[in-house]
Amino acid sequence: MMDTICDLYLSDKHTQQQWQSFLTDRGITNFNPQEVTTIDQTIGLYNAEHQLVGTGSIANNIIKFVAVCDQDAPTKGARFNQLISELTNRLGAQGIFHQFVFTKPAYIPSFQYVGFQLLGSTEQGAILEKGVPNIKDYLAAIPKFPAAKKVAGIVLNANPFTNGHRYLVAEAAKQNDVVYVFVVNADVSLFSTAERFQLVREGTRDLANVVVVNGQDYLVSFVSFPAYFIKDNDAIIRYQTELDASIFKQQITPVLGITTRYLGSEPLSHTTALYNASLERILTPSVAVKILPRLTAGAQVISASYVRQLIKAGTLADLAALVPPTTLAFIQNNLLTLQTRISKGQNINGN
Repeated sequence: MMDTICDLYLSDKHTQQQWQSFLTDRGITNFNPQEVTTIDQTIGLYNAEHQLVGTGSIANNIIKFVAVCDQDAPTKGARFNQLISELTNRLGAQGIFHQFVFTKPAYIPSFQYVGFQLLGSTEQGAILEKGVPNIKDYLAAIPKFPAAKKVAGIVLNANPFTNGHRYLVAEAAKQNDVVYVFVVNADVSLFSTAERFQLVREGTRDLANVVVVNGQDYLVSFVSFPAYFIKDNDAIIRYQTELDASIFKQQITPVLGITTRYLGSEPLSHTTALYNASLERILTPSVAVKILPRLTAGAQVISASYVRQLIKAGTLADLAALVPPTTLAFIQNNLLTLQTRISKGQNINGN
């Protein structure tokens, strides 16, 4: 007899406790709000005795919090397959045909068996995808330069694009035949993805060998990687940063011929400093990592976070020394919109 699938409503305290207890017994113990509040749907698998024997959740196009009990299952793996089939069907019903899963390395074969392809993995976790458009489609759409001998890559959030970002890109452009600048695709910043992409493109338009690319789902801010199966905070940071680096190394660089990754030094953010260290550790020696000193304006280290503080205060007189003319014009023309976003709770701290 096939197990029964039911919706689980985590807003109900008793249901959430049962759900957490089931997951905890199977080694998933991280239920911080960042992980739980993003869940759109959760389903439960019940056996004939009405016992919870499996669960899985959906957050946007990510499948997460998957766990099953095979103790009384007629066939090993049947419950897992039933669970994943239901979750992918539900995503498909929403028109979402490109799906991701973040999991422990031990479960990579299980997800590969049901059609997921491995994108990157570390000792702590792995990311897999299924559906279209996939990473092959993404990379196929990016211009290639087979004759280029020296190709570099830079990943920017650019919230907003500053003179510091411009310096990093310009120096890479001097030292390489082609520079790919990937803009993080995540609308969680003061400046939207479209705005940040526009500012980077306009701010580098005079650099003929620079190609600005949307990072889509593959070059993302490491803080957005789910880590619900890791409890220790330091381990979470290591997992997220190393996974980001592994995707870049295993999927991006071979296709685009990138041999060097450029970074800015990080005197202000401890987390980003750890990220830089992870990139150096994982990318080298196959991909060289060059860390350039952060640009300063007088005694002030140029940072996007400082620019956002000036926007909040409405103090724009100092911006000309911190951002390119194209960014300055955008801020001046959209100051009220940006300040309204801040007043409505948009976080401007961090990077």
